[in-house]
Amino acid sequence: MSERIFLAAAVALIITLILGPLLIPILRVLKFGQNIREEGPKRHLAKAGTPTMGGIIFLVGIVVSALTIAEKPTSLEMVLVVSSMLGYGLIGFIDDFIKVVMHRSLGLRAYQKLIGQFTLAFLLTWAANRYLGRGTDLVIPFTTIHLELGLIYYPFVALIIVGITNAVNLTDGLDGLAAGTTLFSALGYVGIAWLATTQGGRVPVLAYESDLAVFAAAVAGGCFGFLRFNRFPARVFMGDTGSLALGGALVGLAVLTKTELILLILGGVYVIEAISVIIQVISFQTTGKRVFRMSPLHHHYELVGWHEWKVVIIFWLVSLLCAVLGVIAYFAGIL
Repeated sequence: MSERIFLAAAVALIITLILGPLLIPILRVLKFGQNIREEGPKRHLAKAGTPTMGGIIFLVGIVVSALTIAEKPTSLEMVLVVSSMLGYGLIGFIDDFIKVVMHRSLGLRAYQKLIGQFTLAFLLTWAANRYLGRGTDLVIPFTTIHLELGLIYYPFVALIIVGITNAVNLTDGLDGLAAGTTLFSALGYVGIAWLATTQGGRVPVLAYESDLAVFAAAVAGGCFGFLRFNRFPARVFMGDTGSLALGGALVGLAVLTKTELILLILGGVYVIEAISVIIQVISFQTTGKRVFRMSPLHHHYELVGWHEWKVVIIFWLVSLLCAVLGVIAYFAGIL
């Protein structure tokens, strides 16, 4: 199993490194350049025109690697987790296409995105319960306690799924930030899926749990390879195509490993970023004052005076700690 995990990461990494130099010039020729928000940090205006929609680069690497290395690529586990990634990636691609190609600054309207995202969330949770026996319970992190929610499970977990996918999208605001944080989150799921296979899982039906570890390793390899082109100063941005797809990959892994609540720990950086936006909006609308100089949180530290690369490195380290804590939370529940 360990050999397939390393191989999946390596194949995704190599494919991404090969595709990058081939696709980035094409994106530039097609003038798929990033539009920079004027209300953002002024120094970001220099990034205008940098090719975007680069998430396609690592998505190809992840899919090819995962489906090639998986023990049974046609298993429902693999079909669901890959579909979750590509489904959310498709929503991001449509949004990017409207903004970049059709030159409509707003892209998809918020309600259109949410309809698509919640539809995918309900389909994922329903299929995982109906055909894989994942159940409608939640496992409390660091414990063996199962909290049965019944039908409430579907809307509750759908909120987590949509929240995390959009939070990953919010995190994609600095060069290499989303790719690096997702690299560590994916490595955390490699550990969780490996523990589920070797130490016993949380639910009775886990036929191809090892393939979920392979998929998570492919995600990590794809993100690592993408950093070659996306780290500061970025040569390409992943766009919503990439960030929503990465969110879809993580929530798919969470549902299929019964770690929906642990994802909130393992993906702590995403949660913090989303909370910073919520706090900022509520504070400004109720008091007219801002808690942060700018949200999401990474922009606050930029405006405080931190170099962009310093912000990214610190957030990476926090993501690493969150990933370790998430694996510990899972392991504590199967002792």
